[in-house]
Amino acid sequence: MNYTYILECGDGSLYTGWTNNIEKRLEAHRGGTGAKYTRGRGPIRLVCLEVYDTKSEAMHREALIKRLTRAEKMDLIQESDWKEHLAEWELPNLVLSAEDSDRD
Repeated sequence: MNYTYILECGDGSLYTGWTNNIEKRLEAHRGGTGAKYTRGRGPIRLVCLEVYDTKSEAMHREALIKRLTRAEKMDLIQESDWKEHLAEWELPNLVLSAEDSDRD
């Protein structure tokens, strides 16, 4: 599976990316080894996730989302029901934010 995702950084900014391993990628962002943009902007919270069969589809969607205005991205985040699909996508234990991992 390939994923397009939106993160909310600690400063309130949004970051959009794609990966074929969302758990590893989130860990990298939170550990400061992810994208240069997210370094030093923690804590990082996953706010939207979409799944695609191919890398090409996920990368295309990432490019489309990056062209949206902040207001359009916020609408996308609000309208998405991605959390309801985590078990279906075999991600039932996905850590969405640092606060979630603190509860474990």
